[in-house]
Amino acid sequence: MRKLTPLDKLFSEIDKGLRAVHASGDGTGRPRPGKCEGDAGLSETEKAHAASLMRVNHAGEIAAQALYNGQALGARKDEVRQRLQQSALEETDHLAWCRERVETLGQSISRLAPFWYWGSFAIGLAAGLAGDRWSLGFIKETEDQVGEHLRGHLRDLPEQDECSRAIVEQMIVDEQHHGEVAMSLGGKTLPAPAPAMMRLASKVMTTLSYRI
Repeated sequence: MRKLTPLDKLFSEIDKGLRAVHASGDGTGRPRPGKCEGDAGLSETEKAHAASLMRVNHAGEIAAQALYNGQALGARKDEVRQRLQQSALEETDHLAWCRERVETLGQSISRLAPFWYWGSFAIGLAAGLAGDRWSLGFIKETEDQVGEHLRGHLRDLPEQDECSRAIVEQMIVDEQHHGEVAMSLGGKTLPAPAPAMMRLASKVMTTLSYRI
């Protein structure tokens, strides 16, 4: 098998970014959770709110792809790199489910998607270069914050929107699993300032992607 050159790796990462932002694939082919029947009889206000929340979730999944890809590029151990790549692959399901739901509800994904991807990729690469233990700890903290954010969405989504709710519930399960795997591989708990900075960055992304 031919060893990849730096240029090969560059083009590979650009391809991954373009696929995450622009492709509307089926992920791994895992069945979408729940029963999805159009807009489930939501009022126009409820439909707009649900679509905006799912757009936020889609933006978060674009960022997750970027973080995993950046961290995998900077990983030192093959085992860690392979686990990061596997987690990224599993989360392509979330990307496909959220995009489909946003479009079914009559809206489009965030126009800032390229910014979310490449900004997050840079953060992920920095985390990867900091060392595998810190990188894995970063995943755990990220997944914990994502889970908290998704549980908030469950409280905010209309009760009758069973499709969106089922998607979010499965995402919570998957995010928790990925965080646990990261710690099992030797992840190190991040120092106090880091989680606070991560929450601030997340707040900016969720606020903007809800509207744009």
